[in-house]
Amino acid sequence: MPIPAPLLETILRDVPRRYRLPQDIAASASLLRDAAPATALAVVIEQTRQAVSHGNAPDAALKSRFIDALAAMITEAIQPDSGDRAFQAMVLRHRNAEVREFASLSAQADQDRRQIHVAVNAIAHPARQQRTREAWQREALAQLHACASAAHHQSHYAGLHDTLRILLAVPDLAAKDAAFERALTNLLESPALARLCRLEALTTGTLVQQYISLLDAYGPRPGTPAAVAQGRASQQRGAAVEALAVKALEALAQRLNATHTEPQTYRVVSSMRVPASIPGMHERAKTEWDVVLLERPHEQPLDTEPVWNARLFVEAKASVESATTDLPRLMRGLRLLAQAEENVVYTFETRQGAVRLNGASLRTHGAEASRLMQTVLYCCDAPAESAPRVLNAASRMQLLSAQASIEFASAQQDGQHTDPAMLGAIWQQLTQSPRWHAVLNQYATLHLVRELMVHPGDLIAAIPGSAHSTPAEASADVSTQQQK
Repeated sequence: MPIPAPLLETILRDVPRRYRLPQDIAASASLLRDAAPATALAVVIEQTRQAVSHGNAPDAALKSRFIDALAAMITEAIQPDSGDRAFQAMVLRHRNAEVREFASLSAQADQDRRQIHVAVNAIAHPARQQRTREAWQREALAQLHACASAAHHQSHYAGLHDTLRILLAVPDLAAKDAAFERALTNLLESPALARLCRLEALTTGTLVQQYISLLDAYGPRPGTPAAVAQGRASQQRGAAVEALAVKALEALAQRLNATHTEPQTYRVVSSMRVPASIPGMHERAKTEWDVVLLERPHEQPLDTEPVWNARLFVEAKASVESATTDLPRLMRGLRLLAQAEENVVYTFETRQGAVRLNGASLRTHGAEASRLMQTVLYCCDAPAESAPRVLNAASRMQLLSAQASIEFASAQQDGQHTDPAMLGAIWQQLTQSPRWHAVLNQYATLHLVRELMVHPGDLIAAIPGSAHSTPAEASADVSTQQQK
């Protein structure tokens, strides 16, 4: 096991945690006064978790408060002007058969489009057109390929359907080319084409248009140019935060190296990929670490190829929510590293080249919360919120998308009397179903993520002897270096 570095421990202990949340919101009665429904719900869920963790059955009062808070959150979410567009889309889908059919067909539309594209190319690819001797058939193939291309780019598969019918109406087609006739018939009768044509027909409906509008207001739909642009911007944002994290760790390594007489006791690598040779379950575990601080043990001869110890793993995230979603994968990643064999040296690929790591050092990085504080950091440069959300987005959506919640909201929109007691089924799931453990433990998870999260400017400013006296100066310097 590597000897702890007192300076590193001191820096990690003292660096400001600007994203930190109260340890125990269950005891924060002040949060319930004039609290938003989501906040009140988070407090009740945490009180419930604490009761369960102490072996106590949650009492009727907790159940009542949970149901009231959930009912209030649902009512707030379906408000036309200020509500949750994604939830409103779910409710509309629940209430209308055509919207449900549209949503179902949309879910497999990309696969259907690919299937039609492959089928058309098999019949009418330009290279096949050139090999065709008959002029009438070349013209037919060109027409089919052009129509399919237009359908793919403009979502007009009814036009492709009509073109196929026209081509099949050519006199004596079967006699002229039976294989061509069969291929056109199979394409015309394809279930994929039927689904795409039905999808287009449904798109013109008033309620389907309302559903599309709700989805578009929530965010760009998958596969659209806006979604592609958003994904590209998100990648750029992530890369920028990772560059900040690298800069902060390089400043940390430089300061740590200054305390040692041996050259390069510490170094920083990025994009460190876990080798397949480490035993254990790689699936669903973090197998690429954004930034890692490595330490060279003092007892190693300087003239040998270095074998490093892993001292600190840093993940760069653009928001608290993305880190909260990432935490389970990170924990599995640490457990995977802990499966390394003690006397084996493993080679990891990084952006800086291959590095050799001690299996023994990897085994020391457990997933216990107390050890995480000395092992892992989330780096984030988002501003700290004055009133952070204490019900994370994933848990909120799981609560809203439960069948009882959707039925409760649907009844409200129909003007029916709604008895909040119908939400008792969700309470039962929360307290009994393993599928709801993440929701039951959501505040503990959120609290841990925010404990592990630091601003890169804060980290640089916390390094003794740093040239930057404030986090703002540190961040500004890093941003300037990036632009260069």
